[in-house]
Amino acid sequence: MHLNIEVQLDYQIDTPIDLILQIQAPSFADQLVVHENLNLGDVQQLARVAAEAGMGQRILLKTRGDLSCTYTATIDVKRPELDISTLPAVAVHHLPGDAVRYLMPSRFCPADQLQSFVAAEFSRYHGGDRIAAMRDWVFERFRYVAGSSTAQTTAIDTFVQRQGVCRDFAHVLITLARASAIPARFASVYAPGVTPQDFHAVAEVFLDGTWHLVDATGMARADEMVRIGVGLDAAEVAFLSSFGPMTLQSQTVSVAVAG
Repeated sequence: MHLNIEVQLDYQIDTPIDLILQIQAPSFADQLVVHENLNLGDVQQLARVAAEAGMGQRILLKTRGDLSCTYTATIDVKRPELDISTLPAVAVHHLPGDAVRYLMPSRFCPADQLQSFVAAEFSRYHGGDRIAAMRDWVFERFRYVAGSSTAQTTAIDTFVQRQGVCRDFAHVLITLARASAIPARFASVYAPGVTPQDFHAVAEVFLDGTWHLVDATGMARADEMVRIGVGLDAAEVAFLSSFGPMTLQSQTVSVAVAG
């Protein structure tokens, strides 16, 4: 499947500041960048560094003034959609070292606080079957409500309020998976079925020896998502981080299946 991606970001910045940008899709075996173009306008300094887990790059910027960023790309997604419920878990003592990190509680995913709930609610499920049950539980019991959360909302806040946006749904599923001793991480993605269209957030879980994308909002399938980056939670995969004041003027994200 070929997906066409268009992103436009415009921010008013009164004095030069430092920024970290992560919006480009990296090439991997399951997604190939056919072509792309990134225009950052007039910037003072630019450097590229590896992102978390070697998933793409972060761009470090120092602006001269306002930021006007345009990114366009065509991505060939080669990832099959699997029935995640059939996949076995990997015992903790058999996990590869780079997956162990994603068992740990983090700022937005305090998994240790939901271990008792997981044991009571999902004890009859195992491995991928448990992930599927938890995905469906979140989808059925939580409402997608734009503006219902903030950048400080944790998985526990969302668990109590039973509403949020994609970021919050992902945080809850990640927290439940980690509470089940299944490594899980936050993935920033592009996907064509997201409403309203924007940067999207899903969970990625480690089953059967590799990582699998899982969307608790039900808006995107694994075989049509383009990964941007991954991390412990949203704090590590922000599309834009600023180290100074800035004002959003406009932001558009468009993802469409190529005709």
